[in-house]
Amino acid sequence: MPAGNKAKQYWVAIAKIAVLAGAFYVIWQKLSATTAAEWSQFLQSSKGWPWYSVATLLFLTIANRVIEIFKWQNLAAVVHPISWNESAKQVLSALTAGIFTPNGIGEYGAKALYFGKQQAKKIVFLNLVCNGVQMFWSIVFGLFGLLYFNSETGLLSSKTILIVFAIVVSVIFLLTLLRKFSIRGFSIQTLLIQLDNIPKKTHRLNLLLGLLRYLSFSLQYVLLFRLFGVDIPFALLYSGVAAVYLLASSLPSFQFLDFAVKGSVAIFFFGFLGVNEWIIVGISTLMWLFNVVLPVSIGSYFIIRFRTQW
Repeated sequence: MPAGNKAKQYWVAIAKIAVLAGAFYVIWQKLSATTAAEWSQFLQSSKGWPWYSVATLLFLTIANRVIEIFKWQNLAAVVHPISWNESAKQVLSALTAGIFTPNGIGEYGAKALYFGKQQAKKIVFLNLVCNGVQMFWSIVFGLFGLLYFNSETGLLSSKTILIVFAIVVSVIFLLTLLRKFSIRGFSIQTLLIQLDNIPKKTHRLNLLLGLLRYLSFSLQYVLLFRLFGVDIPFALLYSGVAAVYLLASSLPSFQFLDFAVKGSVAIFFFGFLGVNEWIIVGISTLMWLFNVVLPVSIGSYFIIRFRTQW
């Protein structure tokens, strides 16, 4: 074997070990930080959960990732078609690689490694589109949710609401003005041109799958509140969840701190409604276990078997 190839294999092996060690370290850190009293409260509360509710939770957990895998399969086909199994491998290993990077940025590089060097920029762009559609639905549901939640509770003043919308409108207006402004050949206009080059059928399916995925994890959140005995009208409860996802997704963070970010934002909203703080934190932790820890555990297998195309 040539010395160059041998060195490359060593570096790939080291990278695999580093990714897996980092991923499981942050999981262990979070789980070990949960006190015995908190685990005891959770176990006591979960004893009376009906089997069909638990089954629904598991179904929504699986649906969340299955839909994401279909989303990526749909978008990756713009470069070249991949099987569902191949898409699952790329999505789960990328999630594992991105768990300890800011805003999951490692996910972009991980997916690109499954394709040739010449396709790397295209894959990064498609992953941006894949994640962008989730942000789109978070904004749509979140803005309406925030307005409804506020109309029912009066949590935020009218002045604060107006400031938020003024900022949103100003940002949109500024982006429109600067659409031709270029940095190293990249501009909003070139981004729009690249988006236009993606088949409309692909965009439509991406939007639909993004909506279904949003519904899967937001309804999972609502179901957990119900299982913990939180008796808030559904519309108000769902609007609060939508507002939490909007604000939490707007904050820069690491994937492994996702539970803390969403938990702190959820405490702000649902604490205002009188929901016990430990219930809110417990639900945020469970959402993290279901939707991050479980798929990362599976993704670690694909990291071990990874063979770079570069």
